[in-house]
Amino acid sequence: MRIGELSRRTGVNQRLLRYYEEQGLLRPERLASGYREYGEDDVRVVGRIRCLLAAGLNTATIATLLPCVRDDDERLVPTCPDMLAHLSRERDRISGAIEELLHSRSMLDTVIGAGTDAGVFHPAGAG
Repeated sequence: MRIGELSRRTGVNQRLLRYYEEQGLLRPERLASGYREYGEDDVRVVGRIRCLLAAGLNTATIATLLPCVRDDDERLVPTCPDMLAHLSRERDRISGAIEELLHSRSMLDTVIGAGTDAGVFHPAGAG
């Protein structure tokens, strides 16, 4: 199938599919004409990529992990022994980022609260 068909079937725009190829996540065959030719498995690979991106992983990490996952009833299952340790490190990284964001939000809440108490600031929707 051509890139337009893969885009239609996966809901991922063609520009993003080309980016996945640049990052080594997709490896379509090239026809003599230069057109990309994708197979049925590429539809599943794009689904895996989207799932791993949604989990907070970057494309470099996904390129490393992609060969080590398989689909099993609508979820990804690791197939390489060292993958779990790598995923645990990624989870710790994401947890740290969440903690930093929560702290930032708390600081903003403090500033907003002080402004509201002083009559300087009226949040949108407050009446």
